[in-house]
Amino acid sequence: MKIDYTPTLENDFVKLSPLTLDNLHELIPVASQEKLVQYSPADIETSESLKNYVEIALDQKDNGTSIPFIIFDKRKKEYAGSTRYMNIHAKNKTLEIGSTWIGREFQGTGLNTQIKSLMLNHAFNVMDFEKVEFRIDERNIASRKAVEKLGCTLEGILRENVYLLDGFKRNTCCYGLLKKEWEAK
Repeated sequence: MKIDYTPTLENDFVKLSPLTLDNLHELIPVASQEKLVQYSPADIETSESLKNYVEIALDQKDNGTSIPFIIFDKRKKEYAGSTRYMNIHAKNKTLEIGSTWIGREFQGTGLNTQIKSLMLNHAFNVMDFEKVEFRIDERNIASRKAVEKLGCTLEGILRENVYLLDGFKRNTCCYGLLKKEWEAK
């Protein structure tokens, strides 16, 4: 299976383009929002930490395990954040959608649902993957409800498996969605 590591995904609401060092400046106003990624181990709050975050994502892309995107909200005509396919396992036809963050002004607008729907359709119908996974902090009820609304099943909870920036060790909820489940929706 040949994977395109620079796709652009788009519908009437959102455009997901490859995240690069050349477009990371578009994310600085969003990423600098205080505690935007409070449930994530990622540090994006300063220009330097955001650059490091993007460099790590691009290294993962070069290694074939990640496809990072910059998110453009077509209704507001503004850059909204970032997301990626990650932990790509071509042989097993599984991947994870994660490292998603959007500015507070975009939350609750339906943008995240549009992003996830685009990514799920592409993963299942273009990339021909058979399973998509999501890993979410147990306390992040909004994100958990969002993936459950997409049809994902809670498959288990990894106890105290990830340290966050504030030193808290979170429990991670593992959700999965099979291609046949997505097609049945």
